[in-house]
Amino acid sequence: MNATSQTRPQGCTNLKLRQLGRRVTSHYDAELLKTGLKVTQYSLLSHVVKLGPLRPVDLAAAMRMSASTLSRNLQPLVAQGLLEILPGVDARSRLVTATEAGQLKRAEAQRRWRAAQEQLNQLLGVERVLALHSLIDEALELLASDETGEDDV
Repeated sequence: MNATSQTRPQGCTNLKLRQLGRRVTSHYDAELLKTGLKVTQYSLLSHVVKLGPLRPVDLAAAMRMSASTLSRNLQPLVAQGLLEILPGVDARSRLVTATEAGQLKRAEAQRRWRAAQEQLNQLLGVERVLALHSLIDEALELLASDETGEDDV
């Protein structure tokens, strides 16, 4: 092996990040499913509890997702009675808000999320988790100037 190949990344960064993302999501999902929620549903519910009531367009912007993805992700939470879509200030606008059941479910899920985070800290080590957070934050900042569209999370 020459010096150049030792200092250059090997493999696809996108693939490695996706593999890590799937593994971490699976870890959190295993804990959150005890509450009946997936990671994506917990995130959406948490945003509404924290920011709501708010317009779907504002929620989509806060979560960095498209309006169509948000619409699809809202449906199961509305069907479960955890979120409501209420009339807004005019006939064409709507507001997303958490129901009392949604607020209780979010509190329950938040406890499970904390347990998943603590387990991950133990598995990886707190220093590694802190370093990973720092590296991710730096990468996001560096890539922010390269954004050309919305994330579809």
